[in-house]
Amino acid sequence: MNYLEELNEAQREAVINSDGPTLIVAGPGSGKTRVLTYRIAHLLNNGVDPFGILALTFTNKAAEAMRSRIEKISGNNARSLYMGTFHSVFARILRVEAPRLGFPSNFTIYDAEDSKSLIKTIIKEQGLDDKIYKPNLVYNRISSAKNDLITPQAYVNDGELLDEDRNARRPALGKLYQIYCERCFKSGAMDFDDLLLHTHTILEKFPDALHKYQHKFRYVLIDEFQDTNTLQYSIVRRIADVFQNITVVGDDAQSIYAFRGATIDNILNFEKDFPELKVYKLEQNYRSTQNIVKAANELIHRNKNQLKKEIWTENSKGEAIKIVRTPSDNEEGRWVADSIQELKMREHYHNNDFAILYRTNAQSRAFEEALRRFNIPYKIYGGMSFYQRREIKDLLAYMKLSVNHYDEEALKRVINYPARGIGQTTLDKISIQATNENRRVWDVLENIFIYDFPARTKNAIEEFVMMIKSFAAQQLKMTAYDLAAHIGKTTKLIAELYNDKTVEGISRYENIQELLNSIKEFVEDDEVNEAISVEDAAGLANDKSLGSFLQTVTLLTGDEKSTENIDSVKMMTIHSAKGLEFKAVYVVGMEENLFPGTQSLYSMEDLEEERRLFYVAITRAEARLFLTYANTRYKFGQLNYCEASRFLQEVPEELISYHGDLKKPKVHQQHQPVSTFSRIVSPPKYTPTASESSNTSKVHDSSEPFIPDDANTLQTGMEVLHEKFGEGKVVSIEGNGANKIASIFFSAYGVKKIMLKFAKVKILSGGN
Repeated sequence: MNYLEELNEAQREAVINSDGPTLIVAGPGSGKTRVLTYRIAHLLNNGVDPFGILALTFTNKAAEAMRSRIEKISGNNARSLYMGTFHSVFARILRVEAPRLGFPSNFTIYDAEDSKSLIKTIIKEQGLDDKIYKPNLVYNRISSAKNDLITPQAYVNDGELLDEDRNARRPALGKLYQIYCERCFKSGAMDFDDLLLHTHTILEKFPDALHKYQHKFRYVLIDEFQDTNTLQYSIVRRIADVFQNITVVGDDAQSIYAFRGATIDNILNFEKDFPELKVYKLEQNYRSTQNIVKAANELIHRNKNQLKKEIWTENSKGEAIKIVRTPSDNEEGRWVADSIQELKMREHYHNNDFAILYRTNAQSRAFEEALRRFNIPYKIYGGMSFYQRREIKDLLAYMKLSVNHYDEEALKRVINYPARGIGQTTLDKISIQATNENRRVWDVLENIFIYDFPARTKNAIEEFVMMIKSFAAQQLKMTAYDLAAHIGKTTKLIAELYNDKTVEGISRYENIQELLNSIKEFVEDDEVNEAISVEDAAGLANDKSLGSFLQTVTLLTGDEKSTENIDSVKMMTIHSAKGLEFKAVYVVGMEENLFPGTQSLYSMEDLEEERRLFYVAITRAEARLFLTYANTRYKFGQLNYCEASRFLQEVPEELISYHGDLKKPKVHQQHQPVSTFSRIVSPPKYTPTASESSNTSKVHDSSEPFIPDDANTLQTGMEVLHEKFGEGKVVSIEGNGANKIASIFFSAYGVKKIMLKFAKVKILSGGN
């Protein structure tokens, strides 16, 4: 097999010119992995010692796939390559070199949980408040310092860092960093960041070690170079300094991990460190249609900090990029599910041909519920289903316990979260006591003072019991939303998440807010919840209690099945989508302050990273690309009007298709919060006539009493007036008897499905 014949001209040049510093700028879908793989195979086929090649990737999966492909071309030599992730390769080196720093060669490697456990112990020993010095936050601070080449000694001598800590009311962070490193050293242990930092220290402090590895690794190759941080690049730059046979492959336009410490400067300034640099640009895209490629080019050209390139493709022109606006985030979810169902039927797509991409994990809820309504299996890629997330289950457990004190699973989950001094040993004793007396655990808790427990424990339990009873007492006085918000605040659960400013903590807080938003919408929406069956919905439509909401959630999630090995729609954050591709992609939540996010609007660097993130999102699509956003979205329990994302304005007009007479959205108009799309798109199953599209829906005059007609007399084609949605036309009627559902098109809201027994409409004209 002549592997070079499989390459286009640009790819071939990047493979065969293997000496000297080389930058391969690889656009999306341009065959980056193939070029890197074949370049290594070409080195082996030309007699380079496999032990002298260092190839670094960001995932073990990528390394294994590359090694397998190289082995098919170059034989068993591929097994001798130093190939793997930064951490795995440097751990291998440290097994030999660690004694130079006083570590044993068989040092232990701490994972994140090990490190956080040690940090938690140190915080306790130092008498610090773990609500201020959260282990997760301290761990992330230490990790960031290490990856910026800041040692504990340098940290405590850095006035700027110390000022940051004082302003954050955490002045002891530097001391914790010092103690943590000392304890790791005494235990003969390294964490993941140490594998990099200690490798760097050895190369810096021991010239003979530096000389050894500079002459051992004559060729250094790095994948996804745009994702490297300061520490990673500093190590490989030192190793490659003698022979300068360093090859880096990446795309500055896909640099989206600044929050993890990655710096785009590594790829932008690479030529400064290696003036003899040769640059090869892989600009032919094999993945996407011409329309998608052109849109990506126009978008990314707006960034100032970039390596210029022009992606092109020989693929067909393809479908226009569709921009869709819906009345609400729930309607957005329904539209996407409806569109997926239509494409499956019309184009014979499989579920795994679709991806729904969002900016934050919290957005998944509306799409999960909509997909369940259509019985479309889905898989959360790189995460878990919304209602399975820990923080969601925690707050739901408090709600369940408030409604039903005897729910032992809910009780066990929250009795000591947030911590209130009721440990597992105490809970075990209470469970044994309840079993011995043939009583419920809650009954024992209610009468805790008659049992032999320490006074402090009894007081903590009594406070917990009284708190749960107070929640129960509010059920008849408060709506489900008000009670849920009250529970979250009183238990300190929301405050616990709000105070965690790590990336994970912020995501968990957003998820809790999304749960509260969904409860608010449940309370205020008088429609049938379409995510559950008609039969189940019947008894819940008019009940807005907390118990009713919990029952709705249970019905939604009760039939969850594993989608691990079945054909399923993929849902994920855009960050998780990097490197993947799908026939049809829905980039959802395209709204100002969501994408781009609020925090990115005050810095050109941050805004450009958000634009690169959008670039990554749209270049995941092969054939069809949908960009959707909602006109309204609940935030912190309040209904907010949303503006279209500025990024929609940056997609060329000639590449876009709007449903009906939609116009280009105008953005960032502070005094005009509603985006100026002239109408809201209807679901794809029903296309309104020209006259219907042009009509503005009348709304009922609230000064007159609204007296609905008998909805059971509704027929297809009838024109009706709804108290909330205005004028509409009955598109279809489905079901039998008490379970009939009418699909009604409202020009301002699209198609709504309303159960006839609950429909409140006036009939304006007869049907067909």
